[in-house]
Amino acid sequence: MENQEALIVQKAIEYGYESCGIIKIDEISGLAEAMNERIEKAPGNEEMYGRLLSFAALAERYPWAKSIVVCLVSFCKYAIPEHLDGAIGKNYLVDVRSSEVCKEYNASVDFESYLKSLGMEVATDRRMGITSMRWVAEKAGLGVMRKNNFFYTEKSGSWIHIEAFLTDREMEYKQEPVGEPCPKGCDRCISACPTKSLSEPFTMSPATCVSPLTVRRSDLIHTPYGKMLGQWIYGCDVCQDACPHNANKWTTAEKFPGLAQLGKALTLEKIVLMDEEHLINLVADKFFYINRENIWYWKVNALNAMYNNYDEKYADTIKAALNDPNENVRKTAKFIMERI
Repeated sequence: MENQEALIVQKAIEYGYESCGIIKIDEISGLAEAMNERIEKAPGNEEMYGRLLSFAALAERYPWAKSIVVCLVSFCKYAIPEHLDGAIGKNYLVDVRSSEVCKEYNASVDFESYLKSLGMEVATDRRMGITSMRWVAEKAGLGVMRKNNFFYTEKSGSWIHIEAFLTDREMEYKQEPVGEPCPKGCDRCISACPTKSLSEPFTMSPATCVSPLTVRRSDLIHTPYGKMLGQWIYGCDVCQDACPHNANKWTTAEKFPGLAQLGKALTLEKIVLMDEEHLINLVADKFFYINRENIWYWKVNALNAMYNNYDEKYADTIKAALNDPNENVRKTAKFIMERI
């Protein structure tokens, strides 16, 4: 008879996960030290990285936890609207954390229920992650970390989502790691980084990374970073797209629920002209890193993208934004009009 760990891993595969492993809770030891090393290598990011230190305190937050079940979800099988590829991060477009109608989300809920049906106490954080997900995935032998700080598998490259479930049962089931390390001479991801946030292997400054900038800074067009963002309005895929280990991983075999329809509504012009309530209803739940109070970030980011790739077809939209109810949108539009 198979042991419990093997049965859990097999059940995860049946639910559609690409792979699954189980580690003991003490595998989290060393995470705090690793986070502090990151802070030392990227000065100015103490607050951002400091918040992640809570991930290393699982024993304090969950004193009953004894093991972590780690599962990988592949999402590189979905068709991406062409005009959004290079504007919104692909992992956000097909975000299995926030779409309750997608099969991956429901499989996660069912798998959690399965673990509980075995008599376990279980905890997870489906949206934000209950711990450092890449750390536990690597400890479970599910893949490798690469120079751009993303976690990779042989099958899906970095286009995977990691889930972790704490349990009160002592278990362990590690996979044999598959995948060669990055070649020593390869620096494609580092060279491609628009803001040079990725300055050396396994080092990144969140304060200057395009992805955080698009959701945390409202004044980008007035800074040097505005131009560096290019067409990005939410997230960034540049270092992943540049990586040879992602070559030919993405296919367009399936349609993600609602994405084609959403794509029709998310053109630069429509974002800028949309009333705030409509914009909130359209994007707030799916793209939750921009909260409802700051929903106007979408408009200033779209205006910035127009400015970076200016075309006469944008002129009327930018002029209309001069009368937007939000002062920040008006100021951004005025800034652009004075320069075109």
